[in-house]
Amino acid sequence: MSAQAPCPETPECSPSGMHDLAQRLFPICRSITGDGVRQTIRILQEYLPMLRMVEVPTGTQCFDWQVPEEWNISEAQLIAPNGRVIADFAVNNLHVVSYSEPVDLELSLEELQPHLHSEPNLPEAIPYITAYYKRNWGFCITHQVRQNLPQGQYRAIIRSTLKKGHLTYGELIIPGSTDREVLLSTYICHPSLANNEISGPVVTTFLARYLQALPDRRCTYRIIFIPETIGAIVYLSQHLEHLKSHVIAGFVLSCVGDDRAYSYLESRLGNTLADKVAQHVLKHLQPDYVRYSYLKRGSDERQFCWPGVDLPVCSVMRTRYGSYPEYHTSLDDLTVVTESGLQGALHVLRHCMDCLEQTLTYTTTVLCEPQLMRRQLYPTIGRKGIAAGSRVLVDIMAYSDGQHDLIDIANILGRPAWELFQAFETLHAHQLLSLPEAPPPTLAAA
Repeated sequence: MSAQAPCPETPECSPSGMHDLAQRLFPICRSITGDGVRQTIRILQEYLPMLRMVEVPTGTQCFDWQVPEEWNISEAQLIAPNGRVIADFAVNNLHVVSYSEPVDLELSLEELQPHLHSEPNLPEAIPYITAYYKRNWGFCITHQVRQNLPQGQYRAIIRSTLKKGHLTYGELIIPGSTDREVLLSTYICHPSLANNEISGPVVTTFLARYLQALPDRRCTYRIIFIPETIGAIVYLSQHLEHLKSHVIAGFVLSCVGDDRAYSYLESRLGNTLADKVAQHVLKHLQPDYVRYSYLKRGSDERQFCWPGVDLPVCSVMRTRYGSYPEYHTSLDDLTVVTESGLQGALHVLRHCMDCLEQTLTYTTTVLCEPQLMRRQLYPTIGRKGIAAGSRVLVDIMAYSDGQHDLIDIANILGRPAWELFQAFETLHAHQLLSLPEAPPPTLAAA
């Protein structure tokens, strides 16, 4: 495999194409179930035709959880005593608490206040609030509006349904030449939030297109678009044994659209292949990245790394969730997510995938240093500085002991792994390195 296979030459693979997809997905009202999730997956299927939509019925037992009732909403308004509409679902879908039960009530301001939500620290923002697992209802408004609400009778109207249905997720399997699997997980369960929601599926979609375009793949890629938390739990309950025996590395892709920072949140123990690859790539491409302990977890790494599950999964992000001021408010819009922010995240993640494709553990096939000159891998005339490229080959072989993989050796040499891909392939082609998949080599003569 080449160090960087080209992305398909289509408008959709450009930075503006990524932002165009973000604009299409942004207005959709998503929650952990419902038609918004299905609508989102159908749009993604235009970019990934092999993406499969899976439905899991309400009431399905998944470890300690059950799939909840399906929620859908058509309209909602909160009307003040003077007739002014102060919250309208049609204007901003964050105005309604997600999973609100249907209501049509008249009530006083005092009776209404427990059902109102605002953010005093961001008085101009509408907060994002949920009430998934206990029947409730509510409206979200800016704190500026809330502080100026007049006394009198208000009318609260929410046209929604909560009934037996399904939890929906998308799954795409991109086969490779081996059953070594890489898990890529992103979530599709938030309404109009750009960095915290839309950036993940957008970057994941274009990363999947990149992987599909590779001329050959060693790894098989399992890519899932799921509702956060309950979706991961459902998926693990269906596939746990397979995942535990096949997944060599995995990444949760969330908050990958802004221009402010790069972040990495380690797996529970911080010692997996995914951790090693993420740290290596970020060290060489974005050395100022922010590293977070697993104690700062907040997305689906919580489920994938849980004891007994123990999948080798970490998170690669731009600015981490909860660490930027617009998080979980209406201010997290498409001004936060930029073309360059999306493209930067894709660039980092492509390098992570390239490293996973190439990260194998080689063993040298010769005793002592090999004779490189007769293989045209060393200059025939010795002169100061002329053999620098050959020295890299020798250094690679010096650490190819069956214990150090490509990333380990790149770290020892202080070089980006992708600068060594060709050198490893050259040595393997000359039968100076062997792979564990092959029968144990007969040691060659020098």
